[in-house]
Amino acid sequence: MMHAAVYSNSNVIEKDAKRLRPCVSILGIRGVPAGHGGFETFTARLAPQLVSSGWDVTVYCQEDEAPPAAPSGPGHSAWESTWEGVKRVHLQVGPDTPLNSIKFDLRCIADVLERRPDLVLILGYNTAIFALRLRLAGIPTVFNMDGVEWQRDKWGLIARAWLYMNDWAACLIACHLIADHPQIERHLESRVRRGKITVIPYGADILEPAPDDPRHAAELRNVGLSSMKYATLIARAEPENSVLELVRAFSARPRGIKLAVLGSYEPNKVAYHAKVLAAAGPEVIFLGAIYDISVVQNLRRHCLLYLHGHRVGGCNPSLLEAMGAGNPVLAHRNRFNCWVAGQGARYFLGVQDCDLMLTAMLRDPAELLSKGQINRRRAGDIFNWSDVLQSYGELLADARSGVVAGGFHWGRRPHWQLDGDVS
Repeated sequence: MMHAAVYSNSNVIEKDAKRLRPCVSILGIRGVPAGHGGFETFTARLAPQLVSSGWDVTVYCQEDEAPPAAPSGPGHSAWESTWEGVKRVHLQVGPDTPLNSIKFDLRCIADVLERRPDLVLILGYNTAIFALRLRLAGIPTVFNMDGVEWQRDKWGLIARAWLYMNDWAACLIACHLIADHPQIERHLESRVRRGKITVIPYGADILEPAPDDPRHAAELRNVGLSSMKYATLIARAEPENSVLELVRAFSARPRGIKLAVLGSYEPNKVAYHAKVLAAAGPEVIFLGAIYDISVVQNLRRHCLLYLHGHRVGGCNPSLLEAMGAGNPVLAHRNRFNCWVAGQGARYFLGVQDCDLMLTAMLRDPAELLSKGQINRRRAGDIFNWSDVLQSYGELLADARSGVVAGGFHWGRRPHWQLDGDVS
């Protein structure tokens, strides 16, 4: 149940000499409740669970403007509220631009230095260098390293250099690193000792098979779809997500089903978006960005096949959500996807390969059923939220007490290590 937000002046600093409860601040996201991406969804799960386990939790929220109920006027670009027992510190920095996001991160660090929590969890490393101030102040900091961001095709030379520098900075500044995939752990081992890294993947919700609900059928009809007569592609329209290749492969021949593409497209502003739209055949439909969880879950439940083209990163939330819904998967062949989906997917390299794989899968209902069952079972066994959140709680408690900072090799769950499914 969501609690009403309670606002107060943000410059009130805790003066207690000794806290009765452990205190953690979470940085690196737009805020909670979730409405933007995977890290926000994750934090909306983790933060309330930590509160129920006895933690004082503060989450920093980036705001374009202040709501009417918050303090206004000069000196009031920050305010506090509570949500699900979590303290939220809202920092108004203006429109969501890269420069304002950097400004937000700087203000978060400054506020943390005043509050001096026992521990800081930073999700992502895009401005990790700012956390040097926390290290110098003696505040333990844990980073979730969120993939290998600087390898993404969308970044120019300057942005890649900045991200590469911050990748290194996070490794050197942190008391401990979290990798959401064992291959990310391998990457980090080139920078720090293995004992400083823990693998904790993203979690997956398990969606039971679609019930016979007329409302679900009507919802699908409203967007031109019918149950089990469409595939889905849910991804940001960026080159490293292979969206163009997937749309070209699907459009190479008549399929007898539709491809429902979710995501925001601005062809007049982004050349890549225009290429994707131009490549789409008559069976491809673009549904735009959908943030209503119930609508997305309905689309997944009634989906015949999920297409996943991500080439960079660790445990992608969209892939895990498809697996949790029991969707068979056609994925780009790389070291990240192959471990996550294992035997629940076929894997492609390039447009022609994708076309052939797609044709073969759509001709084999038994394979689709089998891979869907494998995926739902793997999601429940390997990527269940209970294990993920418990592991975070245990690791943060050890980091607060100085155990992991002192070089203790934190306990590893065997099912989060590399296995034979990796190519």
